Amino acid sequence: MHRTIRSILVVVAAFGLVAAACGDDDGGETGTTGGTTGSATSGGPIWVLLPDTASSDRWEGDDLPLFTEAFEAEGLVNGEDFNVVNAEGDAATQQSQAEQAIADGASVIVLTSLDTGSGATIIDQAKEAGVQVVEYDRFNTGGSGGVAYVSFDNVAVGEAMAAAMEPAIDALGLDQPQVVMLNGGEEDNNSFLFRDGYAETVEARVDAGDWALVDDQFVPGWDNAEAQTIMEQILVSANNKVDAVFAANDGLAQSTINAVEAAGFGPIPVSGQDATAEGIQNVALGNQTVSVYKPIQDEAGVTAAIALALRNGEDYESAATGYTSQLASGGSTVAIIGINAADGTPADSPTGDGVVPYVALVPIGVTIDNIAETVIADGFRTIEEICTGDVAKTDFCQENAA
Repeated sequence: MHRTIRSILVVVAAFGLVAAACGDDDGGETGTTGGTTGSATSGGPIWVLLPDTASSDRWEGDDLPLFTEAFEAEGLVNGEDFNVVNAEGDAATQQSQAEQAIADGASVIVLTSLDTGSGATIIDQAKEAGVQVVEYDRFNTGGSGGVAYVSFDNVAVGEAMAAAMEPAIDALGLDQPQVVMLNGGEEDNNSFLFRDGYAETVEARVDAGDWALVDDQFVPGWDNAEAQTIMEQILVSANNKVDAVFAANDGLAQSTINAVEAAGFGPIPVSGQDATAEGIQNVALGNQTVSVYKPIQDEAGVTAAIALALRNGEDYESAATGYTSQLASGGSTVAIIGINAADGTPADSPTGDGVVPYVALVPIGVTIDNIAETVIADGFRTIEEICTGDVAKTDFCQENAA
């Protein structure tokens, strides 16, 4: 599952030729949020269905404003030409929102589902009504699949965690560090891909006798409260002999940190992802080793470009590859690969029977050594946002605060 940057760029270059061939006759750019995408009234409204506010604060804090900004920049009117709604963790609510979008004459639904079953149902229902669906961040197995799936290379997310965690664990100098894998919800296909990424390292070190695996659990619904309970139970069963935790996102990382602190020890190496403000603060405080930065502005940007192109009857490939030059993060690239609709495993090519084209972005591991050069430099997080309370006293904030 390893992919080199070279191979990714080769794929991007190949699709770039397609994008060039699909440009406007008058020389204008097509399919990008920064160029000419056609009339904002040429298709039905775009609906963005977000999952909740509990599993991560990114959905309302980052994704909602990013989609809103991207669509308004193209002249679309909020509430008329597009709607961004949140299901607040209720699959029935999301189903109702999808039905409302279909009744509204939506041309495109951008879907981040709560679980693969309900997500697949929404996709199939929308397609039957002639509505195109872009699967966003979370893939839905067991259905017919959307027009495209936009996310990060989710195995690479787990690999980035392992790349930072392995040396941190080895630096503990223990004979056999006791390691836990605290994964996301099993209803989310991404949870398995994240785990694939870091489990490759964990299992290799355990098989070599270097580390011991204390526990390997999935957290239903990515629920942070449930994660803390699970982690507390693991600590009790292990008599607090836990030296590191591969937590699958910043919310689960915070739950782990809370449980460890309540048990009276720590900090220990802990991973996370999403580069939330809380996660970056934990990195600055030394409570968290890494938060994998998935430049959401790039993920939302390329998805908005694809949705706009589909709304205007244009090819998603041109929109996806045409957006490459606008990526906000210098560390990001875009590739179009493939994912199997049946089980969410990587496919051999972007097309084929049962394959959904997968627009994949490359994530970036953020540690104490590169906060300033990544999330701060990109404007994804600010010093003012991070350096509050006790965090303001850290070396990072003392060195970087104005």
